[in-house]
Amino acid sequence: MSQADIVLHVSGVSKRFGGLQALKQVGLQIERGQVYGLIGPNGAGKTTFFNVITGLYTPDEGVFELNGKPYEPSAVHEVAKAGIARTFQNIRLFPDMTALENVMVGRHVRTGSGLLGAMFQTPSFKAEEAAIAQRAHELLAYVGIDQYAAYRAKTLSYGDQRRLEIARALATEPQLIALDEPAAGMNATEKVQLRELIARIRADHKTVLLIEHDVKLVMGLCDQVTVLDDGKVISQGSPAQVQHDPSVIEAYLGTGGH
Repeated sequence: MSQADIVLHVSGVSKRFGGLQALKQVGLQIERGQVYGLIGPNGAGKTTFFNVITGLYTPDEGVFELNGKPYEPSAVHEVAKAGIARTFQNIRLFPDMTALENVMVGRHVRTGSGLLGAMFQTPSFKAEEAAIAQRAHELLAYVGIDQYAAYRAKTLSYGDQRRLEIARALATEPQLIALDEPAAGMNATEKVQLRELIARIRADHKTVLLIEHDVKLVMGLCDQVTVLDDGKVISQGSPAQVQHDPSVIEAYLGTGGH
């Protein structure tokens, strides 16, 4: 495996909140085109680790590389510019904007007309906005909700709001899309649709980091899995390897918490 095949390499990550050592020398490596799962029991540190990778928390220490280049996880918008887009467990859409407008906002990370072009409605600005709108429609169709392009985000069903979040994240043209508990609150049908969408994203050679409580979803979808417990990595490998790891069975899978 060449260095070019590695999208995200993270090592030696530690994070403390006051007297709590939330992460202790945690790391992972994600290959291009993988769906990579991050799981663990409640309080294991997986959300903290996810938030550090995506710039919501600043680590105390750690090495971070995206496509072989160092990046600094100091702010979500800076990490998005570097090439990591994320969704949130609690949906964070612009509720009174349309579905189309929500995706266009994500697309603006990669555009360049600037404030003056917007103020004076220059031809280049208008052309870029038309291209952004077209791409936003394409992404809404990709996730299966283009028919709701003109609907305000808050009027969409829960599952469709999740899809809209993924479309907005994809609009940033990410090297890695990081999904935070995307199946949370979904019914069985919506979970099947979510699994199909993530599988489609992988089939299109995009790379996904998935933090998820639904172990069945993770084990059926992910290529590789990291398991955290008490702020430490206790297992890494294929779903089959992780499922049969005694430390995982003891810490998580054997507790009935899945």
